[in-house]
Amino acid sequence: MRIIFVRHGEPDYAHDCLTEMGRLQAVDAAERLRNEGIEEIFSSPLGRAAETAAATAELLKRPVQTLDYMRELHWGSTDGNPLPSNGHPWDLADLMAEEGWDLTNPGWREHPYFKNNQVTANADMVAEKTDEWLRSLGYEREGAFYRCVRPDNRQKTVALFSHGGSSAAAMGHILNLPFPYACGLFHLEFTGITIIRLDKNPGSRRLPCLELANDGRHIHGPHYHRLNDM
Repeated sequence: MRIIFVRHGEPDYAHDCLTEMGRLQAVDAAERLRNEGIEEIFSSPLGRAAETAAATAELLKRPVQTLDYMRELHWGSTDGNPLPSNGHPWDLADLMAEEGWDLTNPGWREHPYFKNNQVTANADMVAEKTDEWLRSLGYEREGAFYRCVRPDNRQKTVALFSHGGSSAAAMGHILNLPFPYACGLFHLEFTGITIIRLDKNPGSRRLPCLELANDGRHIHGPHYHRLNDM
């Protein structure tokens, strides 16, 4: 199975929708995804992700299924003690690297920047719910691996439209990357496309494969240049 992760287009955060540029990006992303063989479309419930997903759903004539847990992550102190950048995980990942912390360390939850940061529980929830979602699609988590429990070896492709933080948490978990490392690694562009492939053979127990990461070539298509020339 192939999982296509797509970040939402350029947002109007105040109104939780897309800007004019974001809507054009969503159309360009849909065209980019036209021939990927997508059979099911999933989306965060937030407006900016749902609106981005709608462009692909309209083109492919497929419904959008909502995954409530993929809404954007929240961060900040849980005990009133201040955190650098108010606990923003991307800034913290960079700061930890500057301080010499090994971002591949699985003990990241005990680091002072994450021990009392609400983003830690959020990221863990996304990881748990992602495994439940994958189980519904025929993949059982076994340690660092996923076992295919589907009845056939047909290569199914699904698309998931969400956000920078929840995508980093989900993709990092699937690929066995600690959350701060995933944040440092995946700086997703608006409508950036990342594809993870799970082995399609029934009974197989394999590591996930990163097929494509943050592909944003479609973003700078004709719509982009037309809007920026105005």
